[in-house]
Amino acid sequence: MANQTLSVIPHIIDQHVEEAAFLWLQRNNAVDEPHYDLKDLIKLDDRVAAHLDGLAVAGDYGLSVCETALGDAGAGELFAVAVQVIERKDEKQLDKLFALAEALPEVGHGLISAFGWVSSHYLAGTGAKLLASTESFKQLVGIAACAMHRVDPAAVLTQSLSNPDPALRSRAFRAAGELGRTDLIAACINGLQDEDVASRFWSAWSAVLLGDRHKALKTLESFVHLPNDFQERALQLLLKVLDLLEAQQLLKTVAQNPANKRVLIQGAGIVGDAQYLPWLIRQMEDDKFARVAGESFSLMTGLDLAYLDLERDVPENFESGPTENPEDEDVAMDQDENLPWPDAIKLNQWWSENNQHYQAGVRYFMGAGVAWGHCLQILEEGYQRQRAHAAQHLCLLKSGTQLFPINAPGWRQRRWLIKMG
Repeated sequence: MANQTLSVIPHIIDQHVEEAAFLWLQRNNAVDEPHYDLKDLIKLDDRVAAHLDGLAVAGDYGLSVCETALGDAGAGELFAVAVQVIERKDEKQLDKLFALAEALPEVGHGLISAFGWVSSHYLAGTGAKLLASTESFKQLVGIAACAMHRVDPAAVLTQSLSNPDPALRSRAFRAAGELGRTDLIAACINGLQDEDVASRFWSAWSAVLLGDRHKALKTLESFVHLPNDFQERALQLLLKVLDLLEAQQLLKTVAQNPANKRVLIQGAGIVGDAQYLPWLIRQMEDDKFARVAGESFSLMTGLDLAYLDLERDVPENFESGPTENPEDEDVAMDQDENLPWPDAIKLNQWWSENNQHYQAGVRYFMGAGVAWGHCLQILEEGYQRQRAHAAQHLCLLKSGTQLFPINAPGWRQRRWLIKMG
């Protein structure tokens, strides 16, 4: 280790820290982006891994540079140093990182992500200590790590569903669904009465994934009708599990509020009934909703609009996301930034030539019916948002199926997919 410290080139190590932190932030966004597929994610992960390897080779010096970078307290920097500390099994340093993550919750996901990034053998011993900890935040991270690695925390998960700490409780409810714990359906149903909003949502979400089709559905629907942090997640799962007539009725209810237009367009794509395709094409004429309508069209048909040259140029004078005007109060990022601009004229022509292949009253997902093999193919070849839908469909097709983690390191995902195939 001493020889490594003497042979390092300081500015190169500094660059490794900066690049690892920056690329992790890029990767953290990429897992939810509509233009990244598994191959793209693997390429990005390889770049992150290369810089982390450079830090590991630098030994103590690399770790010290990482710790210095923590002065900025960014999530990316926390991720980079946490990976080094976890792999070195340095409990003292790890405790410091936990204290930092608790003090600055806005960067804590960098620490949690590091536990999902490292190979499972680095967690031997460490994971068990987290689960056995009397500190709720450490238990939360331990459960999150298990979920990310598809490892069942067993009794600890069951006990955490009634923990007084709402953050731990809600993460435990979520993990129950992610890990396919059908034995916890009753506990999730009990969670529908939880006073904590997040716990109530995740208990309903997990109960549905695990097979409940009664009380949990009603709770999920309560999250659909008013704007809240879980509205989109609730609607996406509900529309997959309801039969077509019920799903269509729910969309009609959503449509009564003009503010729900974007959610309505997304919902049409998830329901997958071909009768919505001409309506989606009409929504593409409105620049505000054109791209999300194109995404829903693709989710139903499986068409790659950019690859098939079914897109148009960005409209003139179109502004998306925050502007440079200091008086503009809208600082929200453009949710559709990386989606193609669909060409409504070309898609109308495509529809006139292909509508005979689509039947109203049938649910379509990426150009076919919802089936196990088809969903596995989408997990292998689809874009991230499409892969997220495929992962949920697998759980709904067979209760007890673990939710495929599309945010896991790409090489690990590829290994799991090979086993599932």
